[in-house]
Amino acid sequence: MPEKTEPEAPAADGGPLDNVIWAALTGPQAGFAERAGQAARFQTDVAPFAAMAGGPGRWAWDDLARVVGPGGPAVLFFVEEEPPAGWRSVDVLGLVQMVATDAFADAPEPEARPLGPDDVPAMLDLVGRTRPGPYLQRTIELGSYLGVFDGDALVAMAGERLRIPGMTEVSAVCTDPAYQGHGLATRLMRAVAVGIRARGETPFLHAAATNTTAIRLYEHLGFELRATTVFRFVEAPGLLEPRLLEPGIPEPRADEPGGWADDDEHFVRPGECG
Repeated sequence: MPEKTEPEAPAADGGPLDNVIWAALTGPQAGFAERAGQAARFQTDVAPFAAMAGGPGRWAWDDLARVVGPGGPAVLFFVEEEPPAGWRSVDVLGLVQMVATDAFADAPEPEARPLGPDDVPAMLDLVGRTRPGPYLQRTIELGSYLGVFDGDALVAMAGERLRIPGMTEVSAVCTDPAYQGHGLATRLMRAVAVGIRARGETPFLHAAATNTTAIRLYEHLGFELRATTVFRFVEAPGLLEPRLLEPGIPEPRADEPGGWADDDEHFVRPGECG
């Protein structure tokens, strides 16, 4: 069998997609941000993602340490360099970023219905069984989600996650294993795109670079590869240096929850399409 290779993409162009989490947290989704200086993260029951201003060799690691607190976790996109001394690099995996072209056709899905707060337990259960990527108690607040049911059972879903000016990410695309093979994921992605394009925005998505099956599906649907990068899971130093505890930045509480997972066992890898 030919060896699997990660896809290659053209060089990123330096736009907001190159620091997409920062663009979301300082733009359309600033209301979900916890920020210190040039670093920010989503509220920990919304999403595990964090970001820094800067670039290679210039990332604001000190500010990020102030945001997440001693030993706090952060999930970063597009940060390919290792963290500085004192930080723990828990996991790194390849990530692809894809953007919808005109070939990607949106279409309503008559079997789908909007998902709301009452559906969150079923959504978390489906995500736990299919592992499409990080999905937390309040992730539903980031955008619109659609689901397909068999009776009272949620069997497939997809929705919106990151938003930056002019673009929205399609995310949490997953199908119960017993219902795979019927095109539900494709139909839900097209249906989610209806709402995105109705706002005059362009859909985009992320997937694990090793998930070549999902990437081929997205390309077939009309997404094109924009960039290859990394998904980096880090933990801040266990104790912050006194210089980081500046006036106006509250010292992190010892009992502050560690985010979506307090140990490595519950770390969920993104982009595994259901």
